[in-house]
Amino acid sequence: MPRVAVLDYEMSNLRSATKALERLGADVRVVCEPEAARDADAVLLPGVGHFGEAMRRIRAQRLDAAVREAVERGVPVLGICLGLQLLFDESEESPGARGLGVLPGAVRRLRTERKLPHIGWSRVAWSPGTALAPEGDDDAAATYYFVHTFGCEPEDPGLVLGRAEHGVPFCAAAGRGAVAGVQFHPEKSSAAGLGLLGRWLASVPVPAA
Repeated sequence: MPRVAVLDYEMSNLRSATKALERLGADVRVVCEPEAARDADAVLLPGVGHFGEAMRRIRAQRLDAAVREAVERGVPVLGICLGLQLLFDESEESPGARGLGVLPGAVRRLRTERKLPHIGWSRVAWSPGTALAPEGDDDAAATYYFVHTFGCEPEDPGLVLGRAEHGVPFCAAAGRGAVAGVQFHPEKSSAAGLGLLGRWLASVPVPAA
């Protein structure tokens, strides 16, 4: 199984994410500096909280370099919740704060009349051919746990891998090439979430021993 570097900038619930990956057989290491991620087969960017503060900490620890190096080398990167938002250029939550800029677009408050934050289980309608999607039309396998107020708006609609609804449709997953992210928490989404993480791990190229 792949070696996964989980980036730690002290704004995420690392325990649940690492335990889920370990349960699936991954060799997980929690890293706080870019050098420790350079020999990983994949990189996980989790996150909860404030966009601007997260980017401040990421840059202070030079973990932005870890993400960019992984992207340049074609190493799979997966963002979770705030981790997905950080992959974009900017967020309304933190005017003037630059994101990682790996995916072009912005993060904006959900334009909905329903209560925010959006907390609870929602079904994701996946784009055809998306590797993260479950097989078939099983609603239970496509229903995940969300906690968020903001959503990503990619410049290119082709970057949207899945959509969900909270009064209005929003981007629930986005990516291109080896880079992807999900707005929900797969590590808190029971069998559906483990299934998604398992499909992501299965897509990671592992060098021959």
